[in-house]
Amino acid sequence: MEVPSLAQRIDGVLPQTQCTRCGYDGCTPYANAVAEGSADINRCPPGGDAVIVELAALTGRPRRPLDPGCGEHGPLLVAVIDEAACIGCTLCIQACPVDAIIGAQKRMHAILPSLCSGCELCVAPCPVDCIAMVPAQRAWSAADAEAARLRHRARNARVDKRERIANRKKDALAQVATERERRQATVAAALARARARRGV
Repeated sequence: MEVPSLAQRIDGVLPQTQCTRCGYDGCTPYANAVAEGSADINRCPPGGDAVIVELAALTGRPRRPLDPGCGEHGPLLVAVIDEAACIGCTLCIQACPVDAIIGAQKRMHAILPSLCSGCELCVAPCPVDCIAMVPAQRAWSAADAEAARLRHRARNARVDKRERIANRKKDALAQVATERERRQATVAAALARARARRGV
């Protein structure tokens, strides 16, 4: 069995809320930065002091207070959508790192509280301010963290695939345009030669 790397062990300690408050695009990039020594161990507000203690033990670095620039530790919050105000723009769905929001274009959206990690990333993109953060009335568990990790990876894989497909389509369209321009240039050159021969 393969021994987990330091980055993997650090990632296993992080709460997997994918909130980006640490300054990285999710828990795994932050774990990699901590393992490399380019990020401090006190940048995870959702994990708070408990995570700092575990990271200090894993990395051998001194324990430090939570960096206030990253936010404050507090109880788990979950997002709630005011369904009457929702316009179905899907911006919150696109922002959610753990696929906790359901809905469709121009249809009312809803947040699944059992999946919401409290990251707050859906709040800012909402153009009608219909999303609020409320106490979850429960703690974030290790099972929640593992499920959120899997959903985040699946979401990232889906987004990456969509971007690859879009890039391939863009490249194909560019090739078609280039080929069309080449043919047009060939035809124009042939017409010019024909006119020259006729002395037109």
